[in-house]
Amino acid sequence: MGFLTSLLAFIVAIAILVAIHEFGHYWVAKKLGVKVLRFSIGFGAPLWRKVAGPDRTEYVIGAIPLGGYVKMLDEREGEVPADELDRAFNRQPVGKRIAIVAAGPIFNFLFAIFAYMLMYMVGVSGMKPVVGEVIAESPAAQAGLHAGATITEVAGKRTPTWERAALAIINQAMDDGAVDLATVDENGVPMEVRIDLADSEQLFADSEILDRIGIKPWRPKVPAVLGRLVEDGPGARAGLQVGDRVVEIGGDPVEQWQDLVAAVRSRPGEAVDFVVERNGERRRFTVELEAASDGKLKVGRVGAAPRIDEAALAAHRVEVRFGPVEAFFQGVRRTWEMSVLTLRFMGKMLTGQASLDNVSGPITIAQYAGVSALIGVSAFLGFLGIVSVSLGVLNLLPIPVLDGGHLLFYLIELVKGSPLSETAEAVGQRIGLGLLAMLMGLAFFNDINRLIG
Repeated sequence: MGFLTSLLAFIVAIAILVAIHEFGHYWVAKKLGVKVLRFSIGFGAPLWRKVAGPDRTEYVIGAIPLGGYVKMLDEREGEVPADELDRAFNRQPVGKRIAIVAAGPIFNFLFAIFAYMLMYMVGVSGMKPVVGEVIAESPAAQAGLHAGATITEVAGKRTPTWERAALAIINQAMDDGAVDLATVDENGVPMEVRIDLADSEQLFADSEILDRIGIKPWRPKVPAVLGRLVEDGPGARAGLQVGDRVVEIGGDPVEQWQDLVAAVRSRPGEAVDFVVERNGERRRFTVELEAASDGKLKVGRVGAAPRIDEAALAAHRVEVRFGPVEAFFQGVRRTWEMSVLTLRFMGKMLTGQASLDNVSGPITIAQYAGVSALIGVSAFLGFLGIVSVSLGVLNLLPIPVLDGGHLLFYLIELVKGSPLSETAEAVGQRIGLGLLAMLMGLAFFNDINRLIG
């Protein structure tokens, strides 16, 4: 996946989501009689500009695609003609102002429902929720869960794919401190399992939540046979060929592809001896492994991919597809689940129970955008859905400068019967800008850390 693919997918995704958010503000403001002066997608120098409509509204696409805004007629931002005072935002009843400000996040949630609905209509491909490994002495092992079991329900909810099962497990773990699974073993025997997580204080310390619970998904047993080599990669340069079976790396025996991956990853930048079987003979090659970044770690890369047993994969693959009505309800359910999960993770990060490393910025989002775009339409729709939910939740946080901060001011106005003073609002705005700057700084720091290790 190239840089340009990620960049293009990121720009398309952000442009869509920002346009939806700002259109919410714009549409409700127009419906409630407020004059809109400018509708902008992006910031900075205009790449495209048009003035249209009876109000001569200015429509702009800015050079920096990291946000947008709707500028309305407002006495606090300039002189307003006397004949248009009734159309100024600041002159509207507090109920109308609440509706206009809340419309942006609400449209993000509505768009998430629409994106998920389309995703389910197109069809969601996934793996069956089969447990591949139960980590020894983990909460899952103590509960009696066994490898090979298929998870059919979590907390009474059907789980047709591993992704659905994982999401349901994390949600219940946050909610109850325990996970209730309905499973079927390889012989078709049903079993109920309750995993107690009461003693797992570090459960959300990083993103590997399922590992801490002790559940790993099924993975095919892949022999250490080279199915593909990156042109001019370390392996190809050393003389390795497609079809070679790797039997030894650096003196360590290799049986499965996982062994090869572990041996290579642990030797970034090293010159390592590979012993391979080719046409019934064993041959030795010295490979100069690349050093690459994987999150905060430096890992070795050989530039090779395995030979996959497509029949075994197909047997464990499943596709979930619904008609329009059921897809809509699934979209509502998915949007609700992701919204609640996002809020819970934010709460756990604030209380120190979840790592701040989970905060991602535009670089990571761009990478995910590129990957999902390459996978297909369904994956990209799912990506748009989760980012739209995140934007909706983030904007509703009661932080001044965000929509939620303005809503907080209006709720205070409703309670006290008069608006907050300009001084109080100004102080709140400065606090909000400071908090937002820290959040953005943390997101960029995490992004850069992931890139450079």
